[in-house]
Amino acid sequence: MVELGQLLLPLLLVFPTFLLLFVIVKNNSLRSRQNRNPTQPNLPKSYPIIGHLIAASQQKDKFQWLTNLLISSPSSTFVLHRPFGFKSIQTADPTVVEHILKTKFHIYQKGNYHRSVLRDFLGDGIFNVEEEAWKFQRQVASHEFTTKSLRKFVENVVDFELSNRLIPLLLEAAKNGTVLDLQDILQRFTFDNICKISFGYDPDYLDPSLPIQEFAVAYEEATMISTGRFQSFFPIIWKSCKFLNIGSEKRLKEAVSKVRKFATEIVQEKKQKIMKSSENSEDLLSKFLKSGHSNEKFVTDIVISFLLAGRDTTSAALTWFFWLVHQNKQAEKQILEEVIQTRGKQGNKTEHLNSSVYEEVKDMVYTHAALCESMRLFPPVPVDIKEATSDDVLPDGMPVKKGTWVTYHPYAMGRLGKLWGPDWAKYQPERWLKEVENGVEKKWRFVPRDPYSYPVFHGGPRVCLGKEMAFLQMKRVVAGVLSRFKIVPAVEEGFEPVYVPYLTAKMHGGFPVRIEERCELET
Repeated sequence: MVELGQLLLPLLLVFPTFLLLFVIVKNNSLRSRQNRNPTQPNLPKSYPIIGHLIAASQQKDKFQWLTNLLISSPSSTFVLHRPFGFKSIQTADPTVVEHILKTKFHIYQKGNYHRSVLRDFLGDGIFNVEEEAWKFQRQVASHEFTTKSLRKFVENVVDFELSNRLIPLLLEAAKNGTVLDLQDILQRFTFDNICKISFGYDPDYLDPSLPIQEFAVAYEEATMISTGRFQSFFPIIWKSCKFLNIGSEKRLKEAVSKVRKFATEIVQEKKQKIMKSSENSEDLLSKFLKSGHSNEKFVTDIVISFLLAGRDTTSAALTWFFWLVHQNKQAEKQILEEVIQTRGKQGNKTEHLNSSVYEEVKDMVYTHAALCESMRLFPPVPVDIKEATSDDVLPDGMPVKKGTWVTYHPYAMGRLGKLWGPDWAKYQPERWLKEVENGVEKKWRFVPRDPYSYPVFHGGPRVCLGKEMAFLQMKRVVAGVLSRFKIVPAVEEGFEPVYVPYLTAKMHGGFPVRIEERCELET
């Protein structure tokens, strides 16, 4: 009881003060809003003790509110004042992003609070550790992304899942007129793929019956509640709920237990296979186990982190891609023409047919640009948080005290006119391309953006290892699906999907679609 009293005492002492301040400041806020100069940026007022609590509490969508603040800020940077004087810097400025991800990488780390928020879910996996633990996991994982491994991934894993599971499922839906949740289908597809390539395990989540999987439900719950921890203005609330094992924290504990049970079973099964067989397994999990790290919890943490990376990010990117392409028929036409053209080129080669699959997706320049453009507008990871481990000064002169959070927003950055022009809201793959002549014909050349103006795949020493693997998988899916089917959203006219910023982004309520077979293409 003493521990409980110590935990809740600060909350009980400050609550009356907050209630009084809320009433006073609420009245002042209404008056100041009436007298606001419309020519000034719509930046909220911060008050002593409570900071921006009043302004934040008035927002139904706090994420979109922060996005709008960053867009309206002349510097694309905004200081969010939290209660009790704690500040967090929100930014969409590429120079600041480069500063924290590359120039001063050694200063801006995950931080103790970040790790405490995700420790229950991700443990000591690669996305929640630093220094030597991070270096070790990254070094072992890097072997998974060699050219040989990538070719195997596309030809053996992705192509099998596409040809034997996804395409037949879509074909059946087209024949029966079934409405599918494409977001769910793509999550199942990418989950099967990441399990096979990383753990040598086939969960067969894309079974035609689409069974409800306990693990997947628990994983979604754990992701949602962990995100809620980050968004809380008063961490003491979720910490108290965790201590008392009530509310969302009780649900998180139950969900994490199911997730860890699933991941532990994968680890145990792999250990047994390694002990019983002299077979030289090349999957990522085998590499970790053979590296001398037999601690079951540590290896389980690694499995959970790679599931997050391989399942959620790629499926999120593809979900929004198919939505945007359906809205932009010219882009869809260009992609289909590229698919036909690349297949024709590969068909004229004397290589083995499977070898051409890898080359085919690599050559799809317009499709690559179309995917980059969809991720600009709807990045799989909406924000990323760093904590300053020492005092610093940002490139724009803003001082940063030790312990301050600096959060950069890929979602907001994709909506900045100063980065993408006045037509930033338009889905336009051509903004990533340059037309060149090779003496015979004109063709597209991809023109990448620097990783700090477009930090979808992070940047600096922590740049995403799986970037090329993700593009290869996505382009193979796009070519395989769009060449056979039309993806038609099963929504009312005027419907606009809602971007949900969890640890990885979701489309709110899923993506209901009807599948129609194409007649104009041969496969």
